[in-house]
Amino acid sequence: MHTTLTGKALLALAVAAVPAAAWAKEPAANANEAATARHYASLIDGSQPKLSELTMFFTQMPKGGDLHHHYSGSVYAETYTEFVDKQGFCINTQTYRIETDKAVVALERAKPAAQRVCKSGAEVRADEDTWREVAKRWSNKDFHNHVNLQPTPDQRFFQSFGYFGPVANDNLREGLQEIKARAIAENVGYIETMFLLSPFVANPDFDSQAWTGAGDDKALDKVLRTKLAALDKDAAFNKSIDDFVKQIHDASEGIDDERFTMRYQNYTLRLLNPSQVFSAMVSSFKAAAKGGRIVGLNIVGQESTHVSMRDYTLHMKMFRFLKSVYPDVKVAMHAGELALGDVPPEGLKFHIDQALAVAGADRIGHGLDLAHEANAPAIMKTMREKDIPVEINLTSNAFINGVSGVNHPINLYRKYGVPFVISTDDTGVTRHTLSHEYVQFASQFKPSYAEVKKASYNGIRYAFLPVAEKQRLTRQLDQRYTQFEARIAALDAAAVRSK
Repeated sequence: MHTTLTGKALLALAVAAVPAAAWAKEPAANANEAATARHYASLIDGSQPKLSELTMFFTQMPKGGDLHHHYSGSVYAETYTEFVDKQGFCINTQTYRIETDKAVVALERAKPAAQRVCKSGAEVRADEDTWREVAKRWSNKDFHNHVNLQPTPDQRFFQSFGYFGPVANDNLREGLQEIKARAIAENVGYIETMFLLSPFVANPDFDSQAWTGAGDDKALDKVLRTKLAALDKDAAFNKSIDDFVKQIHDASEGIDDERFTMRYQNYTLRLLNPSQVFSAMVSSFKAAAKGGRIVGLNIVGQESTHVSMRDYTLHMKMFRFLKSVYPDVKVAMHAGELALGDVPPEGLKFHIDQALAVAGADRIGHGLDLAHEANAPAIMKTMREKDIPVEINLTSNAFINGVSGVNHPINLYRKYGVPFVISTDDTGVTRHTLSHEYVQFASQFKPSYAEVKKASYNGIRYAFLPVAEKQRLTRQLDQRYTQFEARIAALDAAAVRSK
């Protein structure tokens, strides 16, 4: 015989099934969360948010994960000058570029110190004037604090990678340890970093075929299928992928612990020729398909350049083809990192749309040109219904593209229920932190504490991780929020008593 239970009876059974200790803790936890929400609301109230107090609040607040994060752009210039010395290079104090020719370095070191043009990282750091000139080129330091002639913000940002590039892909373990230590210090539990450019090969014949067939999907698919078959049989290419995977696993060994977890995306560079872009995509998909610490892939490079704009649709079709071959591999996509004036208006109409509808992106990076996209309402509907988040990078968008505040499309994403995560992009180049991104989010857009907390949890929810790993990190985040909210409640109570 089946018995139908009333709602009250079901509630009574549920209550009976919960240990008494859990019920004893829940009211306190709820009270602490409410107190934290009130405290936070007081910090954003009024026309002038309390930025110093918000900084303290968000530095302490647990942050689930940073999902839009570039490794090379997140190591600080100070550290790269140390890498210069470790590798036996020097820094040319006329061009501020790294000299890697050991013969030139030896000749420079043989000169008296006063006559040397090329100096060690230690010497550069010891001379404040020289160091500031290096830092101005290797990052955005002092960009808004001086009146010297300088490149435009997007040029400054993207050109900086060429300065520290010669040492960026060496000393990987040390760079990861720096990023980890900084993350732990600001209570970030997980980072998914775009780590290294995947192996690629050049093939001029394929370049011509890809450009010729770009407008004919069937013809292009045939070209891509033939090229993939050739790469599958290329022993040297496949060994380069195995070596690449081993490099990542060796560099990341020992990074994970009970406080912090890091995973890795491979990437291709959209500024290269089609054969190089496609072969890098193939190696990225193959490497990610092996599992382990490589959890997905991306495409990077300034989206507004001639090559990026010319080949954008071609690249999306390449992703579509490889997603059909490797359907389980996750793809995050830089898409729509463009603002009015960066390109002609028609160039703003389709990037996010094609990243979703053609390439099958699982996350959208930046999504800055949303309001200009011809299919904007459908884009937001798709992202909402398919639970595809956008990675919001406020500091980067403000610096590179000049988009912030009321002009930022986060207003649209929030209004129409598109999931989002708060992320950093390149903290070493733009010299900020994930905590700072939350300060910007709170002070510019005044979200509720519940929305802030949800954004933090989204850093785990939308990570390219197995379910079990997400559950583990979510439990850790639960515990950290319980501790954080208890501290904030006590702090708020102490502030009330002192009045």
